[in-house]
Amino acid sequence: MKLTTSLRGRLFAGLAVFVVGTALVAGYLAYRWAFDEAIELQDAILLQVGSLAANNRLEGRLPSEGNIDGEAELLIQDLQPRGATGDSVSMRRDLPGDLSDGLQTIAWNGEQWRILVRTRSDGSRVAVGQPTANRDEVAQDSALRTIVPLGVLIPCLMVVIAIVVDRSLRPLSSLARDIDAKQSDHLEKLPVEGIPAEILPFVASINRLLERIGAMFDRERRFVADAAHELRTPITALIVQADNLERVALSEDGRDRLQSLKTGTRRTAHLLEQLLTLARYDSEAATDPSSSEFDRIVKEVVADLLPIARKKSIDLGFIRAEAVSVHAESVALGVLARNLIDNALRHAPAGGRVDVSLFAENDHVVFQVDDTGPGIPEADLDRIFEPFFRGSRARGDGTGLGLSIVRRIVERCRGAIRLENKPLSEGAGLRVRVTIPSSKPR
Repeated sequence: MKLTTSLRGRLFAGLAVFVVGTALVAGYLAYRWAFDEAIELQDAILLQVGSLAANNRLEGRLPSEGNIDGEAELLIQDLQPRGATGDSVSMRRDLPGDLSDGLQTIAWNGEQWRILVRTRSDGSRVAVGQPTANRDEVAQDSALRTIVPLGVLIPCLMVVIAIVVDRSLRPLSSLARDIDAKQSDHLEKLPVEGIPAEILPFVASINRLLERIGAMFDRERRFVADAAHELRTPITALIVQADNLERVALSEDGRDRLQSLKTGTRRTAHLLEQLLTLARYDSEAATDPSSSEFDRIVKEVVADLLPIARKKSIDLGFIRAEAVSVHAESVALGVLARNLIDNALRHAPAGGRVDVSLFAENDHVVFQVDDTGPGIPEADLDRIFEPFFRGSRARGDGTGLGLSIVRRIVERCRGAIRLENKPLSEGAGLRVRVTIPSSKPR
């Protein structure tokens, strides 16, 4: 049998077994104690009634009156002298005359009886008796009433245990949710408020690990930024020299090779610019910039990219374009808009559409880009923001850094970004929706 690996389950199961086991033992002991006490009480009643019958010549069955159960009836009978016989009274219904004095259990008329025999001062003898079945039934009822509260208490105690265990481990569940909600490159320390003292060393170890990983990431970012910065100068020089070679008389094959060289150097230059941009937004501390006119920035980006759209026969335009402002750097907003629209143009087919929407919604600004491209496979959606990940349907000469940069900018603006494939009713394509708090809340 596979044991549960849940700490909550183990605690509850262990406490449940202990409580139920203890309750069963306690219930059995309480039942036996109550049963024996009830029997002793009934024997004491027989002794008292026997003394009364011996002193007052009582005989027959004591009547059951009021709310007295028939089970509590007692038989009082004078015994025949030992060895005596008589026809006036049926021996089948009389108690044996040779019973010894005191309490005893006998078989009479097909039943077990508890009998008390007393001898009077004149030598006559009297017996007081009660069927043991009635006595046992009364004792069992009394014993069961004793353990009923325990039986009711156990389920209530199990519920209390479950609640206590759940509340005690709730900080761990909250900590797990916080860890799951973290982005892969966000390494803030885990909060220690409300964490049980037994778990604090574990949380402290995780925080120290996060510090080491963060330091490693910082070294990696600095290396990438330094390398990109150092490579900008030679790459720029290559681009200049390649442009100069266009003025030189070259063969057709030489011009083809020169064109390939220029394409490669420009792509490398674009990659370096993206790397520097990513490094800047990773390393710079978040600030509270002034308000920027987001609509003006997006319109400028669309105007800059219109020639590229016309060249690819793509219909690029606005669906909605409201005047909105956000607290963000205008340069960062320009990078955000350019990367998203350029990404849509890269994946939209010839004759397709790229629709841009910018509008206010409650206290936020929504920037949305829809294209008619193939969309993103569902398996790639979880990784699409990873640096250098271009997906299984990569097109063009992209670097795989554009969406990573966009996410950094959106997070610095305290916003959110969501990528989703458009529903079939709206046709194929990808929808990117960016939500940023507005600088002019309603």
